Amino acid sequence: MNPLLATLGSKLTERWLNLLVLPGALFLAVTAVGTTLGHRHWHDVDRLRTALDDLAARPALDRTGTAALLVALVLLAAAAASLGAQFLGGAIERYWLRFGGDPLSRALTRWRRRRWTQRDEKVEEALARAVTTGDAADGEVTVPAGDWASIQALTGARDRIAVRVPARPSWYGDRMQAVADRVEAAYGADLAALWPRLWLILPEPAGRQIQSARDSFGAAARLAAWAVGYALLACWWWPAALAAVGCAVAARSRARSALDGLAELVEAAVDVHGRELAARVGLIAPDSVGLLAGDTGDRMSEIFRKAG
Repeated sequence: MNPLLATLGSKLTERWLNLLVLPGALFLAVTAVGTTLGHRHWHDVDRLRTALDDLAARPALDRTGTAALLVALVLLAAAAASLGAQFLGGAIERYWLRFGGDPLSRALTRWRRRRWTQRDEKVEEALARAVTTGDAADGEVTVPAGDWASIQALTGARDRIAVRVPARPSWYGDRMQAVADRVEAAYGADLAALWPRLWLILPEPAGRQIQSARDSFGAAARLAAWAVGYALLACWWWPAALAAVGCAVAARSRARSALDGLAELVEAAVDVHGRELAARVGLIAPDSVGLLAGDTGDRMSEIFRKAG
């Protein structure tokens, strides 16, 4: 038991350091440098060195108790800053995935839908031109490589807005909405009602991959929260804006990649284990074969929503 407790303790300590202490300590260090130098002396290393020397020369720091208390206060402040970033990261997640019933969100949705429609029309025009200029043989049209590359580029530009017609104010919300729409179209199932029950029967490897993608999305949201913190710090020390921009760019890239992977995994889980769930609740025979039928998916949704 003692080796097990030691292993658990070391993992908890490592997680505490990585998630709370280190990011918060870095932010506190940048805050201390920024408030010491300010905009006017933003690159004055001698000024920073003098401030450190003055701090180290204080008699109180010669006492072991005072130094230990200062270290403890720094650790607590770093942990508090990281907890604040986690709270803000959760709010950012909800903001990214929101449905958007407020006027601003509705305006964003309309703006994104117009942009998506414009790019989709370009894709359709490129496809029509490719079919017209391509070589037809045996009822099939061979599209020239240059035209195909142009179609792929236009499709990628459209999909960067949304993979389907935008229905939410952000790409993140639309990506998850697209999964729900595809599941409903293919199986007649309401993903919101289906997913909690499906999650309970997923095998451990599948659940671990989905949880990993979900954690990566949460980590990206926390990184976006740190970007907000560094942006506020830039009001006193402008180089912090560089850190804010770097965090924001990395957060956006990581969030898109993580959520895209999460959406793919959720849809794959329904494809692979949807019939197993239907069998578990007694709607189909356990040894039946074939795809999940639409009426079965619709019936599962009714049962899980307690709609009769």
